[in-house]
Amino acid sequence: MRLESYLGRRRRLAWFRGAVLGGLLLVTIGLLLLLAPWVTRHDPLAMDPANRLLAPNADHWLGTDPFGRDLWSRLLFGGRRTLGVAGAALAITVGAGTVLGLLTGFYGGLLDEVVMRVVDVMLSFPGLLLILVFVAMLGAGSRTLAVAVGVAGIPAFTRVVRSAVLAVRGEPYIEAAQSLGGSNARIIVRHILPNALGAMIAFATVQFGWAILNASAMSFLGLGESPTIPEWGSMLNLGRGYLRDAPWASAAPGLAITLTVLAVNVLGDALQKVFDPTR
Repeated sequence: MRLESYLGRRRRLAWFRGAVLGGLLLVTIGLLLLLAPWVTRHDPLAMDPANRLLAPNADHWLGTDPFGRDLWSRLLFGGRRTLGVAGAALAITVGAGTVLGLLTGFYGGLLDEVVMRVVDVMLSFPGLLLILVFVAMLGAGSRTLAVAVGVAGIPAFTRVVRSAVLAVRGEPYIEAAQSLGGSNARIIVRHILPNALGAMIAFATVQFGWAILNASAMSFLGLGESPTIPEWGSMLNLGRGYLRDAPWASAAPGLAITLTVLAVNVLGDALQKVFDPTR
């Protein structure tokens, strides 16, 4: 028992440290992107062919790309666009997924059958393939990409919300609220939604990391904004042709994507443990 208690404390301590580290890393990245105009000295769009592919130095902290543009400036301003697309996609996913999950979980019946069959069909395809289909239909661009990534994430989020609603729909306090004459809308908003909020918040952080990866992947494939506009995915694609001569050109955006997604996932794992007492 003493050994199990000791190991349990060690695991909780390791989890707490990881959660704090992930949160601090995410806050640091967010502050750098927010303060980008004040912590950079170069125009992210300004080309300087004479200084192309410079290694990191005092003037260019992360070096320059094949067109002589400052990588530090492009990394921060590109992060704004990449995380902006991911954030807009997350808003679409959470908004539509919450409504669909609440309605199907609470009312059930024909509505549940129809929506869940559509969800099953969408989940049978890889998410990246769905995004490619939407982008092919609507055209390239940041707005289209945000819509495509957001719609592709709706099925999984709908299932999570529906499961959370089904877990509390049969509880005594729900039956008591119905017996007291509470309307369905009031019961959903006042009783069911607050109890499902924990699972929604935890899964939303996971979806945010997924949205960042997919937005970067689409940008890497050239389906984002114009190549002159900085985005982490397009920066990674541009730098991959110079891995031997200038590895920093692709290492900078690649490391930014990795650290951001890692921080989001660690924070999401921590939130899942917080809102799920069984874990």
